[in-house]
Amino acid sequence: MVLLHVLFEHAAGYALFAVREVEEIGLLLPQVEESVLTLGKFHNVVKLVAFSPFRSAQSALENMNAVSEGVLHEDLRLLLDTALPPKRKKVLLGVGDAKMGAAVLEELGVQCQTGGVVAELMRGIRLHFPALVRGLTAQSAAKVKFNVHRVDNMIIQSISLLDQLDKDINTFSMRVREWYGYHFPELIKIVPENSMYCRVAKFIGNRRELSEESLEGLEEIVMDSAKAQAILEASRSSMGMDISPLDLINIESFSRRVISLSDYRKGLQEYLRSKMSQVAPSLSALIGEVVGARLISHAGSLTNLAKYPASTVQILGAEKALFRALKTRGNTPKYGLIFHSTFIGRAAAKNKGRISRYLANKCTIASRIDCFSEVPTSVFGDKLREQVEERLAFYETGEPPRKNLEVMKEAVVEASEVVAEVKRRQEKKEKKRKKREKRRLEALAAAAEEAAENSVMETEVREGAETLLGGPGGVSVPQEGGWGAELMWAPLPTGERCGGQEEEEEEEAAARGVRSRGRARGERGGGGGRGGAIAQEEKESRGRA
Repeated sequence: MVLLHVLFEHAAGYALFAVREVEEIGLLLPQVEESVLTLGKFHNVVKLVAFSPFRSAQSALENMNAVSEGVLHEDLRLLLDTALPPKRKKVLLGVGDAKMGAAVLEELGVQCQTGGVVAELMRGIRLHFPALVRGLTAQSAAKVKFNVHRVDNMIIQSISLLDQLDKDINTFSMRVREWYGYHFPELIKIVPENSMYCRVAKFIGNRRELSEESLEGLEEIVMDSAKAQAILEASRSSMGMDISPLDLINIESFSRRVISLSDYRKGLQEYLRSKMSQVAPSLSALIGEVVGARLISHAGSLTNLAKYPASTVQILGAEKALFRALKTRGNTPKYGLIFHSTFIGRAAAKNKGRISRYLANKCTIASRIDCFSEVPTSVFGDKLREQVEERLAFYETGEPPRKNLEVMKEAVVEASEVVAEVKRRQEKKEKKRKKREKRRLEALAAAAEEAAENSVMETEVREGAETLLGGPGGVSVPQEGGWGAELMWAPLPTGERCGGQEEEEEEEAAARGVRSRGRARGERGGGGGRGGAIAQEEKESRGRA
């Protein structure tokens, strides 16, 4: 009997597989060729015995060089000494390289084989290796675990929808202004804001019906008593045309739609703010949620933005102007999407290029911290924002800012505290979850045990009922389940009677007494001569006595 083992070298480590016992190795080749493409059949041929992963990349490199040179590395020696059976004479080790087989034979005394069935086994192991070594797959999945809370696709879609809503709301609001302006043209100057104009137009309706009683509701909408009073006075002296009820209904309906879109936009902006605080808190703290989301959307993802250099981030969004300047040999743009941040607008004209370059540098740092940190926090973003503020003050007043090393040291200390607190909360939450899960499993186990006991009792009762049903002295007794449940038959001890039997016997005795008395009366009434003769004989016998 031959104990065939196969040594497989993988980038993650060494794996040793055992092949089922066969009389001759040659008999195994047809079966291996038939099952090598099917995992289920191949599982019946080989089985994982041991797997030794590499400790680090340096260790993997050393083992790879040793295998290529045909040298037995210490890690491989330890694996073979531990995993192979103690009786080495019956063991045959399949290897992929003849040099490695010679080294194993020389140092460990294990016979090795290459080619033939070993090559087919190697091919099948290479094909099904992730399924054969399940622990390796679980380890890799844990390392690249997907976090649904850090998906930047939702940010890209949200900012695109937000921009589209801004355009649509502006277009629809202008339509409401033109439509309702025929009836109340003075309202446009009093209420210039689009969303508020639609709310006021819907509230007023026909301006001729606006009165002092409506002033309070109007103040709640415009949030200004003076403006509400101005609207009331303008409605009384308006030069607009009259409007029919049907036209007014259509205007109010359209205004209601615009108001609904405005409310939805506010909710979408809050959603975007919450997603940015989860995905890119440092970038949103530095440059704002909307501008940061536009940078991520333009780059395609947070990872792509983190890979960009600061010079690319600076002109991101101004590609047309850049290529036009390169084509015409003109001045290149100083900023792109970051122009919408507050820092560029606050800087002087001569300092806009300098502050945009500095801001792009800090945005690159913030995006890389958000992308590659395990627990993202806004600590670094706040510190980077302070640095930009200090640099802006330096351009204006000449006050020297703090060094970047000092600021980053403070940020690292604060971030470590925040991360420790977050991990502590996560551990506490995980403990609570495990306790709840444990209680739930205990409750399920108790319920299953109780159900099993009940089923056993029901089985015993049913068997007893089948055994005793119809036997002598058996009586029916209702179970705990109620009078409608199955009846359990129990034999009575000898000499004992239950209450039901005693009542039946008394009734039968009473019936027999009634029948005997009836017969006596019948004999006296129907046979009087015979009764008199009997009485006369009794008297004579007493007289003789």
